[in-house]
Amino acid sequence: MAVEPGEFIAVTGPSGSGKSSLLYLLGLLDRPSQGAVLLEGRDTAHLPAAELAGLRLAKLGFVFQFHFLLPEFTALDNVLIPIRRLGRLHGAAARDRAMALLGDLGLAEAAGKRPEQLSGGMRQRCAIARALANDPALILADEPTGNLDSANAAAVFDIFAGLVAQGRSVVVVTHDATLAARAGRRVHLVDGRIVSDTAQG
Repeated sequence: MAVEPGEFIAVTGPSGSGKSSLLYLLGLLDRPSQGAVLLEGRDTAHLPAAELAGLRLAKLGFVFQFHFLLPEFTALDNVLIPIRRLGRLHGAAARDRAMALLGDLGLAEAAGKRPEQLSGGMRQRCAIARALANDPALILADEPTGNLDSANAAAVFDIFAGLVAQGRSVVVVTHDATLAARAGRRVHLVDGRIVSDTAQG
């Protein structure tokens, strides 16, 4: 499969069909046993681990079912972690970037709170802000609404749709057929194979 700029793709399929495995291959977290994973035309299959880590940090954003925010850090500090690690922005510029992302996601007033002080929907929005920290072209989300009620799940998909409208690509694994129907393209897996790949809407 190919992911083009500005695409919103929902990956669906029964449990064990390979949805998360596909996402981890696209995200350079796993290496393919055969074939190739191209990122901007570059074959990544045999790159050193350190180079793959650098590509993930600079080019990709990840959102998971469990937010994986560091509990000892505030929302602001969680968003700052990838910014500081990449090292393009420093000091006030880094902080301004993180605060702008939190503000865009309605979390400006929660910047100083730790994850335990945030609701489930707020934690997931913070995780999205962190995924966007280094301005990635591709967002990969693995069941990002699995722990959310329907209203918060719809809000997360609204955020993804907004990112696509800005020219980013989003690939989201979901079991929720209603949310999957909102994506512009649906890829359905069965037993590790793509059985359908269709445009929607």
